[in-house]
Amino acid sequence: MTNTTQTAGTETSAVRRLDFARTAPKAFRALLAFDSAVREHLDPALVELVQIRASQLNHCAYCLHMHTADARKRGESDERLDMVAAWREARGFFTERERAALALTEAVTRLADQGVPDEEYARAAEHFDDTELAGLLTLTFAINTWNRIAVSTGKTPGSD
Repeated sequence: MTNTTQTAGTETSAVRRLDFARTAPKAFRALLAFDSAVREHLDPALVELVQIRASQLNHCAYCLHMHTADARKRGESDERLDMVAAWREARGFFTERERAALALTEAVTRLADQGVPDEEYARAAEHFDDTELAGLLTLTFAINTWNRIAVSTGKTPGSD
């Protein structure tokens, strides 16, 4: 049974959701190891941009809060962070390499819409060598997994 309350136009659920890390520790540790491995050949600033964009698309407030905070700690400007959601229109804010990574991130995250178009993949391949491209793809796989865990289990932004 779900118990809900209505507050200022938003609905909140009283359903208790599981703590994934505590309930599935072996899977959680495996995901942490996977997440750590995929970052090895990528610029940390780019990693945060990719994670932010995927989290925006997946409506994952928990991950969005975490990765914007991490990006700021690494020196990313509020101005650039404000533009991630509209990166296609914010031409002067992101390098061509970053734009290629964001385009590929969107395609992989929205896989059901149209797959990964050849032009998006080719554009990314122009800016990343095979090792980096593999890292970018697996980074996108990882953040999509984390987004799905956080959204499904009702993680609260800023709760960790």
